[in-house]
Amino acid sequence: MTQVKSYWLMKSEPDAYSWDDLVAEGEGTWDGVRNYRARNNLRAMQPGDLAFFYHSNIGLEIVGIAEITQSGLPDPGDDTGRWSAVKLKPVRKLKRPVTLKQIKADAFLAGTELITMFRLSVCAVTEAEWNHILALSEG
Repeated sequence: MTQVKSYWLMKSEPDAYSWDDLVAEGEGTWDGVRNYRARNNLRAMQPGDLAFFYHSNIGLEIVGIAEITQSGLPDPGDDTGRWSAVKLKPVRKLKRPVTLKQIKADAFLAGTELITMFRLSVCAVTEAEWNHILALSEG
């Protein structure tokens, strides 16, 4: 694994694409994002960056860690050239999922993009936020 430059949180509805789906594939393509801020976050990703895998709508919890393996890809479902994709692979499942309820109740995480930009499907995470969430996942 290369040195981590940035940290992210990527949301997916588990009935559409879950952590288990990514694990089964071994490497997946993160595409279908149609929000400019989220697209810009995808474009900022670099191989070696780490991302929390968040189950949205069902579960509302961070369940795993993935690593970006390829960046700067065109979205395969986009004929306009406006949208981007990345490839990622699972690193590990969290020991204990970290719920949205826990995150909202934690004053340290009040400023995270997950809270402040709750509709954003690809969020930036600071190193301090990353480490704090990891500590929560350990119990």
